Amino acid sequence: MFENNLDLKKDEKVVIVTDDRMRNIAVPFYEAACIKGNETVFLQFPPLYKSGEEPPAVIAEAMKVADVALCVTQASLTHTRAKKEAAATGTRIGTMPGITFSMLEKGAIEADPDTVEELTKYFTDLLERSSEVKVEKDGEVLTFSIDERKGISSTGIFRKRGQAGNVPSGEAFIAPIEHSANGKLVIDGSIAQLGKIDKPVILTVNDGILVDATGKRGKELLELLGTEEGKTIAEFGIGTNPTARITGVVLEDEKVFGTIHIAFGSNKPFGGVTEAGVHIDCVVKEPSFWIDGKKIMEKGKVLDFDSHIVK
Repeated sequence: MFENNLDLKKDEKVVIVTDDRMRNIAVPFYEAACIKGNETVFLQFPPLYKSGEEPPAVIAEAMKVADVALCVTQASLTHTRAKKEAAATGTRIGTMPGITFSMLEKGAIEADPDTVEELTKYFTDLLERSSEVKVEKDGEVLTFSIDERKGISSTGIFRKRGQAGNVPSGEAFIAPIEHSANGKLVIDGSIAQLGKIDKPVILTVNDGILVDATGKRGKELLELLGTEEGKTIAEFGIGTNPTARITGVVLEDEKVFGTIHIAFGSNKPFGGVTEAGVHIDCVVKEPSFWIDGKKIMEKGKVLDFDSHIVK
């Protein structure tokens, strides 16, 4: 991973960031960097935080002075100021929230990188030039605006200064206009930090705010998000990894080709305006969606698409 995804060079400094729950998975990365001869620091902190919440200040500072930072944590540091500010100093950052040993052996990590890069570019360019999105699942519809927002490509390959994102990866995503979202959406894949969904959760969004979520998992989601800022729509993403699976760990689940995901909470680090201290993704399997009135996906199948890309 250091060679293929992060292009680690001999004289570069590495910081491994982890928490008490993920230490066992983080240690092999620390050992690998040491074996390669790189100056390496291992930082561990208690796992008493939510996805999108800022890490301790000492970790944020260490990330800024490293050349490469690998964040092997339970909750996600992907959409935090710490990651954004470290990337701005030139640090290449791989975030791996909830990664398991199984995910390091098969699934998303097995994907052909050229395929992931090409699919991700296709959907990122589509989002970049578009204005309106409509998502439909099991008769429920959610609409929102992405007008003049920047499409973000996440391929899991970070070879240039300041590049950062999930490893493994494969998604194109964007920050919707925060108060433009209205309607309902059925979540039947997984929810970050809550795992796989056994009974679909119906979300109700009014003027960009999540006002209701059905069932036990829905109640837990609302509690995780907390304040109105936390319940504000933050992200629309499209999975672009053909070998990714629904595992219950959103790091992989949101990358599955043929899925979309909606997130709530912070999105300022990637072009939005909300700082909420939380960012929770919700994955939808086999959705249909339209962009600027054109149907792009029907029940998980992409329409009018150059199928040779998917090998």
